[in-house]
Amino acid sequence: MSIQAKASMQELSVVVAEPQVKKRAPTLYAIILFKLVKGILFFAFGVVLYFQASHDLPSEWEDLLKQPFVEHVFERLRIHPENKFFQHLAEQIDNVTEAQVHFWAVGTMLFSLFPLVEGIGLLYRAFWAGWLTIGESAFFVPIEMYELAKKFSPYMLVVMAVNIVIVWYLYVNREALFYHHHERHEP
Repeated sequence: MSIQAKASMQELSVVVAEPQVKKRAPTLYAIILFKLVKGILFFAFGVVLYFQASHDLPSEWEDLLKQPFVEHVFERLRIHPENKFFQHLAEQIDNVTEAQVHFWAVGTMLFSLFPLVEGIGLLYRAFWAGWLTIGESAFFVPIEMYELAKKFSPYMLVVMAVNIVIVWYLYVNREALFYHHHERHEP
């Protein structure tokens, strides 16, 4: 074999031996952080709600409205705590049973598992987590379109546009963003 042929064989083996490393995307880390924070917050809310079920919710609601911080916020926002909305909310709280609070607390904790699993899957760059994230984001687009058609709102238009851009971005960049750390064996 000639020297030139040996050199080209060595170059070829070096190129084949080096695996291609895909760049990490900062947007992926933002998505992971969002999913994990969302999951942790929902889980914490569910735990707090679960342990609040045995308390006297109507009296705690009244005590909350009398807190200096809440009074200050209401004063700044020019909200009267005895307006129709807060009266209706107080009536609804009066009708809530301990079993209903437990049910909603457990439901909230179970719901929190969804973004936590998504975030951990994305952290490990699992391919299924990418599709789960794309599917979850795309799920809300038709709902937002319906709400927008029912009653136009510039806020809803912006939310829908941002959600569409997120779905498009995730779908277009799915191979770069979501891949499992093991090489795939193709036939």
